[in-house]
Amino acid sequence: MEKWVVSAKRADFQAIAEKFGIDQVTARLIRNRDIVGEPEIRQYLYGTKEDFYDPHLLKDADKLVEILMSKIKEQKKIRIIGDYDIDGVNASYILLRGLRHCHANADVEIPDRMKDGYGINEHLIRYAYEEGVDTILTCDNGIAAVEQTKLAKSLGMTILITDHHEVQEEVPPADAVVNPRQADCPYPFKHLCGAAVAYKVICCLYEAYGIPKEETEEFLEFAGFATVGDVMDLIGENRILVKEGLKRLNHTQNVGMASLIRACGLEEKEIKSYHIGFVLGPCINAGGRLDTAKRSLNLLLQKDRAKADVMAAELKTLNDERKDMTQTGAEEAIEWIEKEGRSQDKVLVVYLPDCHESLAGIIAGRIRERYNKPVFVLTDSIDGVKGSGRSIEAYSMFEEMSKCKELYTKYGGHPMAAGLSLPKENVEKFRTFLNEHTTLTEEDFIPKITIDVPMPIGYVTEHLIEELSVLEPFGKGNEKPLFAEKNLNILSMRILGKNRNTLKMQVRSQHGTVMDALYFGDIEQILTYIMQKYGESETEKCFQGRENAVTLSFIYYPSVNEYRGRKSLQMIISHYC
Repeated sequence: MEKWVVSAKRADFQAIAEKFGIDQVTARLIRNRDIVGEPEIRQYLYGTKEDFYDPHLLKDADKLVEILMSKIKEQKKIRIIGDYDIDGVNASYILLRGLRHCHANADVEIPDRMKDGYGINEHLIRYAYEEGVDTILTCDNGIAAVEQTKLAKSLGMTILITDHHEVQEEVPPADAVVNPRQADCPYPFKHLCGAAVAYKVICCLYEAYGIPKEETEEFLEFAGFATVGDVMDLIGENRILVKEGLKRLNHTQNVGMASLIRACGLEEKEIKSYHIGFVLGPCINAGGRLDTAKRSLNLLLQKDRAKADVMAAELKTLNDERKDMTQTGAEEAIEWIEKEGRSQDKVLVVYLPDCHESLAGIIAGRIRERYNKPVFVLTDSIDGVKGSGRSIEAYSMFEEMSKCKELYTKYGGHPMAAGLSLPKENVEKFRTFLNEHTTLTEEDFIPKITIDVPMPIGYVTEHLIEELSVLEPFGKGNEKPLFAEKNLNILSMRILGKNRNTLKMQVRSQHGTVMDALYFGDIEQILTYIMQKYGESETEKCFQGRENAVTLSFIYYPSVNEYRGRKSLQMIISHYC
């Protein structure tokens, strides 16, 4: 059961359309994304790298560069400490490549997800000190490392922090801290990812060395890749970063990235944000999840194509393993929920002792999608039980779990996701507390689908579909538009694909427009829905292409199908009723 609502944001759509030479539908979509005002609309439609904000506006950026230049001059050993995810790997790559181009004596260390956990820690600092490292430069982490920074300073080390996460109550006493989220940072855009902050730092460093600005552009594809992969809002400067990054990614000069694109079978396709989020990015992440993120970093640093091909194939295999393990974990979780009668719980707490701890968050996301409830997946770890949570809009996860913080040994997060560690004996107490103290109602569990524009399929043209591409790249904060039409007659339907995972229909609107429609979701479920509503006989008539009584309402996105040189309009169905 879903609740369909239409976005009802107001504006003079005709005036916007005339001003920018676009369709009123496109004008409405832009307004739905809260892009208002002529400069903002112009940047949204036509923004380029010339619209990037001045990197010198980042607090401490110039100070950090000045320190780096001094260390480079003295050939002091600089160690970059990144993170094991897409953002951390790309940020580490950008800083290492940039520093070495300036002849720095630099290397990289990335924490082990299982052994070290997130971010810089005491072990990594002492290890760096023992190896004669003078300066630690963090990326995508460090803003919460107060005690670790104090330790590094006590050992006489220089510590430089670049990060993008929320600033805690106390800022680490580092020699320089570059993070746009600092309250006193004048940088206008606060939503950069860690790799984008690293890119900005290298822009300042290159400028200080007199290196042409154009040479920083090689890093745009990695900053854009990380922006999508770290699920940052694709608004403002981020959207331009991703647009510019995708241009370069489609013609990448990076040997390792090109190998990964081939390994994923994308060499003949135009790479879009979707491919970063769901194909390429998970392969980069797989190293840090199941082995070491250094695999992914080494792929990006590799210059030999044959070696890069082997490394890329290994990462793809790792990701395939990760997908199988995730599927198994999700099935186990659902089986446990149903068997134990926990589907009625308002907050689902699933304990899977043997689950790989790096997959807990992904599995929690899958369970949330199925039940549309807040979910925590817990698993055994070296020092007790560890877990990750994924939430729904109505439940501020970090705020709610903070009400029983005495149950944890460690926790953190934000409204939509969280992580925690706790003793095994507290698992049941944790589940009980969250469910007894929640204010969630049954209404909160009904998924809400927001339709951008109720648009008759007769309005769809090839020109409109082409124009909609100016709204790309799609992603969080700039979602793919959703259109809808009611009461479409199903003229015919058939199941396609060797796995029988595509339903192709021919539909006719109330105004007589006929169009093909494709549904890639749960085929068995949609057929069961039709059968229950209209009966087996009418459903069979649909498969036979005979006149029938079946009418459905669809939420869709229009596209152009090209087959043997012929083009036709079609609709891609996302929801039905």
